[in-house]
Amino acid sequence: MGDPMFVDRITIEVTSGKGGDGCLSFRREKYVPRGGPDGGDGGDGGSVIIRAVEGVDNLAPLAHRKHWRAERGAHGEGSDRQGRKGKDLTIDVPPGTVVKDAEAQYVIKDLTTAGDSLVAARGGRGGKGNAHFKSSTNRAPREFTPGGAAESSKLILELKVIADVGLIGKPNAGKSTMLSRLSHARPQIADYPFTTKHPNLGRVEVSMDQAFIMADIPGLIEGAHEGVGLGHEFLRHVERTRVLVHLVEPLPMDQTDPVQNYLAIRGELEQYSEELALRREVVCVSKSELAEADAVAEQLREAIDQPVLCVSAATGQGLRDLQRTIVEALADRDDLAGRDDLAGRDDLTDRDALAGREGGDRDLRDRTSSASEDSAG
Repeated sequence: MGDPMFVDRITIEVTSGKGGDGCLSFRREKYVPRGGPDGGDGGDGGSVIIRAVEGVDNLAPLAHRKHWRAERGAHGEGSDRQGRKGKDLTIDVPPGTVVKDAEAQYVIKDLTTAGDSLVAARGGRGGKGNAHFKSSTNRAPREFTPGGAAESSKLILELKVIADVGLIGKPNAGKSTMLSRLSHARPQIADYPFTTKHPNLGRVEVSMDQAFIMADIPGLIEGAHEGVGLGHEFLRHVERTRVLVHLVEPLPMDQTDPVQNYLAIRGELEQYSEELALRREVVCVSKSELAEADAVAEQLREAIDQPVLCVSAATGQGLRDLQRTIVEALADRDDLAGRDDLAGRDDLTDRDALAGREGGDRDLRDRTSSASEDSAG
């Protein structure tokens, strides 16, 4: 049995229900002369509501239906009978879905948590029957109003996976294997690049009262920020993560330099989003059971001037240290957010809080380029 289809971006057209027309009617009954107006109001049309629901993990159930139309309101009738309201149409989406206007390309609402909802198309109001217009001076009104028009819009639903930790790196760096070792997730694993076609989520249990959600992001390649290799499709899933775990393969299949591979991915993050590039990062050399792993880790430490862990999903080496480092990084971000709330600074962003890293990344690129020129000389 193949992998279930994963869909994280669809375009749909939503149309609300038209309001029912008001009724023009007069009471006609034996022994009741001059019965008067009795036209009822029309019912309101149904609305189209987009709602984030826990347990829905992608947009695949919606992919085969392009038009979503709510029920129209019923017309008013004689004897002061009001038309029935049209039923609302609710579209269930995963938490983390961004709703955009397909024509103007602006974000309407970001449904980040379960229970968030958006009225994408509001139903038309029911029209007024002639009974609504009767008065002491207008005893036989012939006025009535039609129902309100339906609303229609074309929307883009874009899912950005919500996870605490994102695993990033070149294809075949061991991200899926690492996720399967740390959690109960069972992503597809094979010994060739681009095995992972979509993000996989897993819950990592650190202790009885500590856990976090980890996402395995499909492999990134150079030019991803421009859409190369489905770059935009993959990079947007990293945006919501709080901590990035960057896996570096010590012996790439294409014989490329591991340090340059790390810098290439860093460059893609910076060009895609400055804020994303400032996100807290844990650097690891994967597949540490290989003989080259220790030497590559030492080269990385010298090049980037920050701690580098050696981990192995095959032997379990360094996994406890990795979990502890991730928990500490998540706690640091929580403490930072808590201090911002106490200070009352709602406008403080990741870029403001971690702006010092921008200069560090610039120094890193300068040092690496200088080292490359020295080695070339």
